[in-house]
Amino acid sequence: MSLLAVLAACARCRFDAPAHGYVAAMSQKSVVDELLAEHGTTYASAAGIKLADKPSPLFELLVLTMLSSTRISADIAVKAARELFEAGWRTPQKMRESTWQQRVDALGRGGYRRYDESTATKLEELCDMVLDEHGGDLRRIRPSGPNAADDLAKAIASFPRIGPTGARIFCREVQDVWPEVGPYFDDRALESADQLGLPTDPEKLAKLAPQGRVADLAAALRRAQAT
Repeated sequence: MSLLAVLAACARCRFDAPAHGYVAAMSQKSVVDELLAEHGTTYASAAGIKLADKPSPLFELLVLTMLSSTRISADIAVKAARELFEAGWRTPQKMRESTWQQRVDALGRGGYRRYDESTATKLEELCDMVLDEHGGDLRRIRPSGPNAADDLAKAIASFPRIGPTGARIFCREVQDVWPEVGPYFDDRALESADQLGLPTDPEKLAKLAPQGRVADLAAALRRAQAT
């Protein structure tokens, strides 16, 4: 049984089922703690990105976002991103200096074979846009105001091969670094929260996460649903 199924059962059970009685008293905070212990790693962290409000890690997150926007598993996207970064291409300048074949080979080592050639081309286009339109620094698109998440999603969706799905990934992962974007939970994360008896209001759900781990909780809810 998946963790999501187990925790959902925990959230619904009563003490009239002795074998499961110990979980009936689980608080929402306990459910969150279990989720974070089992699945609480962001996809950025899994890809080796030390996310911070700095040009290089933000660019790395954009690359991961683009890789995750195709019809391919999140695990393969993460592995492919790690291969690109381990090759030393952690900035748009360095990525653009690589050859098309070098990028194809790195993507292949990460298992990203179905889209490796077209993605190698799109990565160069991505670098061009970051450098030419944003001076190589994605902090220039950091949003503000009451519609920060929507504004950021629109900006991210304008990059090559990143549509609305990819934009949501970026917003979810960056929210602890750019807190004005959060709390950000997409529909699938909120669906998981509902099944677990957790709040579906993003503000209330975020308050259950330890400080600085809202993105971890959002990722954990997505992963739990997939298991």
